[in-house]
Amino acid sequence: MAKLNLTVATWDYDRVRPLVDGRVRIEGCDVNYIVMPVEECFHRAYFHSEFDVAEIGLSPYLIALSRGIAPYVALPVFLSRMFRHSAIYIRTDRGINGPADLRGKRVGVPEYQMSAVLWARGFLKDEYGISAADIQWVQGGLEAHGRKDKFPLNLPEGFPLAWAPEGKSLATLLADGELDAVISARAPSCYASGNPFVARMFPDYRAEEKSYYRRTGLFPIMHALGIRNELHAQQPWLAASVMKAFTEAKRIADADLQEVTALKIGLPWVGAELESTQAVMGQDFWPYGISSNRKTLEAMLRYSFEQGLAVRELKVEEVFVASTHEAVHV
Repeated sequence: MAKLNLTVATWDYDRVRPLVDGRVRIEGCDVNYIVMPVEECFHRAYFHSEFDVAEIGLSPYLIALSRGIAPYVALPVFLSRMFRHSAIYIRTDRGINGPADLRGKRVGVPEYQMSAVLWARGFLKDEYGISAADIQWVQGGLEAHGRKDKFPLNLPEGFPLAWAPEGKSLATLLADGELDAVISARAPSCYASGNPFVARMFPDYRAEEKSYYRRTGLFPIMHALGIRNELHAQQPWLAASVMKAFTEAKRIADADLQEVTALKIGLPWVGAELESTQAVMGQDFWPYGISSNRKTLEAMLRYSFEQGLAVRELKVEEVFVASTHEAVHV
């Protein structure tokens, strides 16, 4: 029987490289693996459905799924995860000494619906009592004008969300003092270049994020993996095979982190960093699948509905392909 030709697109993570270089294969498939930046991958996947299997932003996917317009079905393969205390950049001349001072401020976001911003709003509400409506939101491209939402929002009438002026990026607005803060997965160029009036709201974000994890047990999820709807309907066996292959690729990457005879990662104290992370988050701190991530997923689904993104509150089981809900044990 001929193998299925499959085009897969993700960013270049250690946890996918065994698939990229062929050490791990997807059963029954001949794979054309394309590596590209996540913004390009999302744009081409969500707007044009170009790839059979693609990395997808989980927050936009939840919006689309709640509306019945998702072009992909999702697998609980969480390619990108990151705490987002580090993602809040402030003007140092606006009296912002902590999260409470963001009330009433003008805060820029590349996309109101993006996962990084969803999680930042989530912990601002849960930890500090700041509702989304307490902030004046400004949406625009971080470094260039023209970025747009993947799917429609579900915000109430009069919600404080505006768009950046034509031709102006969020980085420029922050540097010029027209914004009080920016929440972004990428550091704005005005911060990277050392603008004296731009800083992180949490300078020691690592300590803040460790404390947050100890309190909540949440390790924020940014991206999942999707299979085109039509392909999934035609080849229902594919989801389990893709899940199996990506899980094996991550197992290899995890083993590489623990190699101490000859370091595979270009950091001299990578072993100490791994031990420090495991001391806080446990041995398997980046799990795939539903069961080990239920608390984090339930928080994300709640945030999506509370923040005017999803049009209804989704249940975890309906978000992912049924055949990936449980691991196969032999």
